[in-house]
Amino acid sequence: MTELKNDTFLRALLREPVDYTPVWMMRQAGRYLPEYRATRAKAGDFMSLCMNPELACEVTLQPLERYPLDAAILFSDILTIPDAMGQGLYFETGEGPKFKKVIRSQADVDALPVPDPEKDLGYVMDAVRTIRRELNGRVPLIGFSGSPWTLATYMVEGGSSKDFRTTKALAYDQPALMHSLLDKLAQSVVSYLNGQILAGAQAVQIFDTWGGTLSAAAYQEFSLCYMQKIVDGLIKEHDGRKIPCILFTKNGGLWLESIAASGCQAVGLDWTINIGEARKRIGDKVALQGNMDPTMLYASPERIRQEVATILESFGHGTGHVFNLGHGITPEVDPAHAGAFIECVRELSAPYHQ
Repeated sequence: MTELKNDTFLRALLREPVDYTPVWMMRQAGRYLPEYRATRAKAGDFMSLCMNPELACEVTLQPLERYPLDAAILFSDILTIPDAMGQGLYFETGEGPKFKKVIRSQADVDALPVPDPEKDLGYVMDAVRTIRRELNGRVPLIGFSGSPWTLATYMVEGGSSKDFRTTKALAYDQPALMHSLLDKLAQSVVSYLNGQILAGAQAVQIFDTWGGTLSAAAYQEFSLCYMQKIVDGLIKEHDGRKIPCILFTKNGGLWLESIAASGCQAVGLDWTINIGEARKRIGDKVALQGNMDPTMLYASPERIRQEVATILESFGHGTGHVFNLGHGITPEVDPAHAGAFIECVRELSAPYHQ
């Protein structure tokens, strides 16, 4: 086991004392970096990049070469699981991901295998092992998956959607069919994330990107219920360390108490909620991750600094905060502004931990 040189991120997730507030960014390895665009061009296309462990490692490490980040996150895609289930993932230029097959019947669900992480998603596991080796203990590595509900929306709609009408109609009209799909996806996510943990991931995040499109009752029934199953099924300790789990539901601010009760170690917050209020509601139970509006990075470094200061002040003193954006960094952001953001967090957060 390689000794971690910087475990601030993991300690904050476990609400242990830290010297400053750790920071990383969702989508930190991405299109805003010219070096990422160069590597993707070398790979040929997005999925070829994801499926090449050496190139996936290269882009995972690129932001760490620029910025003093406290964690690396595996470069991959949430749709690797449906692809491994035989749904035929492909990408249309300007239109995002699409699937050759869609889910419409119980027979469609019955035909879906639960992927074996080493056999069917071995390229992801190889990437995790490669990244861990190249990190050499510099910072922890985060593994991730999409939530069952989020994965289901793509599998039912056949791609991205603005209103999720087909998925919601299926859930409301044929709940037994939807639960069958979600249960199989939950099994697949548990297997996938545990595979990442065994390969070397030191924390995991579940991205529930579309859970916030549901009503309160439907969120509990079709999204949170299955994330709870995943949390229950995850490996809790590996290589002598606890493996924290972060749940992130975009637009999930109404349900923070329920999310915090799932057994996760941290709740990711989008930018629509005040982090101080979130801490009052659930901060004695879990760590909080977030939550600067990603578009703040289009503002001047001075304005970014003000926003970082406001969020730190709102959270207040003590541990249990991982600074992040409230969603992923967007492609048009100036890398220098991302750098200013990260430096500000490191500089301004230290007094809150004295």
